[in-house]
Amino acid sequence: MQASTKDSVPFSPASVRLPFPLSPGPTRNKWQFSDGSSEVELRLQLGDQDVQSPRDILVDANEASLAIRVKRIESHITMLETNHLFDKIKPSETIWYIDDGELVVNLKKQDPDLKWPDIAESWESLTAGSMQLLKGTSIYVVGDSTEINQKVARELAIGLGYTPLSTIELLETISKKTIDSWLLAEGYDAVAEAESAVLESLSSHVRAVVATLGGKQGAAGRADKWRHLYAGFTVWLSQTEALDEVSAKEEAHRHIKDGRRAYTTADVVVKLQGWDADHAKSVAQASLSALKQLIRSDKELPGKKSLYIRLGCRGDWPNIKPPGWDPSAEVDVPVTTE
Repeated sequence: MQASTKDSVPFSPASVRLPFPLSPGPTRNKWQFSDGSSEVELRLQLGDQDVQSPRDILVDANEASLAIRVKRIESHITMLETNHLFDKIKPSETIWYIDDGELVVNLKKQDPDLKWPDIAESWESLTAGSMQLLKGTSIYVVGDSTEINQKVARELAIGLGYTPLSTIELLETISKKTIDSWLLAEGYDAVAEAESAVLESLSSHVRAVVATLGGKQGAAGRADKWRHLYAGFTVWLSQTEALDEVSAKEEAHRHIKDGRRAYTTADVVVKLQGWDADHAKSVAQASLSALKQLIRSDKELPGKKSLYIRLGCRGDWPNIKPPGWDPSAEVDVPVTTE
């Protein structure tokens, strides 16, 4: 996954095709991990590996991956391998040695301020590590499917310990009628307007994950209704027919470049190759991974979101205007939506 920039808004595309973080290797009780501020340390018990010399150990460290193998006469035994370290390291400064039957590997972090919950990026490490990055900022899940938005938002809320909220549930509770009957009686504009009012009431909330209505029935599908969505980090769940991660990323960047869809103002996009409710946690994991990259690219973003809320969610994101700015004095530029 790579982060890129759209105007002054960082934008991170992600794919839900996620590998297992560690494969294969010893069980967790055979290795220990610790974070020492500027570096992380990994200790692996060599046990019955019968290492005769340090030259029997192969430690292959790259910026975001790590592989540890033991030489054998005609093969290598993999002790640990991951293509997704929790964050980037400085591979040239990797140090390893053998200490009392253990292999000790020290990895120098590129970002010493980021606390690593574990050696690899996984659901568990992301949910633990995202707390220090999000700083309580809420998350809004948008996209064409209300069902997908709800399922993934719930997984995110459970993992982060946030409050799960759903605009369809709130709207149906308030109106005492279903969204479908509301659409039939009053049309899409009325429902989108009502959801916009709900989003306004939720914009001051912290530590919440909000699932929004999907498609043209919702406020998020309209470029002129994003004023209060900017109060949190927005994750766009976008279904794709791309056959690989590279193509999915290229598709995401094309959508951002043409700017024709309201969703393209989202902070991050996660491309879904099909949908299965049983995989909602995998989509949530990809969402957190993309958000981690986004915030690492600009650590001031959570504070900037907080300032945006305190100034009244005036619609001036990401170029926040000084106090007293009057949004009604600005000339509206029409934006085409699909």
